[in-house]
Amino acid sequence: MNRFQLFFLTALATLIFATGSAHATVNESDSNFDGKTDQWEHIDANGQTTKIEHDGNFDGTIDQIEYYGPNKTLERVEFDSNNDKRMDNFQYYGPGKKVLRIERESKNKGKIDWKEYFNSAEKLERVEIDSDLNGTFDLIQHYNASEKLERVESDTKGKGKTDVWSWFNASEKRTKTAFDTNADGKPDQWQIFNSSEQVDKVEFDTNHDGKVDRWDHYSGGKVTKVQLDRNFDGKIDMIQNK
Repeated sequence: MNRFQLFFLTALATLIFATGSAHATVNESDSNFDGKTDQWEHIDANGQTTKIEHDGNFDGTIDQIEYYGPNKTLERVEFDSNNDKRMDNFQYYGPGKKVLRIERESKNKGKIDWKEYFNSAEKLERVEIDSDLNGTFDLIQHYNASEKLERVESDTKGKGKTDVWSWFNASEKRTKTAFDTNADGKPDQWQIFNSSEQVDKVEFDTNHDGKVDRWDHYSGGKVTKVQLDRNFDGKIDMIQNK
């Protein structure tokens, strides 16, 4: 799947108009030969292309801008993905024109709320989401080398720290979720899931010493057995069958 939005690198038409001073130039072109300019190449005083603007759907409005560094090295591309005359998708590039990061407004509310990060092979590594548009990215998805979802971290209370962690198997099915119930930054409850993603067992650290001291076993969505370590010595000393 090619997640990168294609951008137009239309060759300049034969007929080119230059505007501006002798030190900085804007080359205009009509790529579809309809008599209207739809591409503008900005060249600085050193003859370097700094920016190319496109009217990709030929409606008279710029909907894509490419920004270049030295030697016409592509650095960033901005898109107006929904044709509302506002850029809402931003792609950042590294050496070899490889995508490093994509930022976008997934909810079209005027705020960047979605960021995707890629490795040197342009494989998706991480997605950060600002689910409530408060400027803090509270949901982070981690992907493995095969671009499969591996782990999710969530800040469910909006405190700026992770309080829920979930892990997934090779089929992207959830295998375990951990919770920080007392806001100390450490998990103290763990839900273990079976192959059908139903709760199989829940483990608790009731005294917050970093060790499990209660185990609830489930079957068909109901607790069938509870194991307890009442004196916190690491050994089960009571079993309650339901």
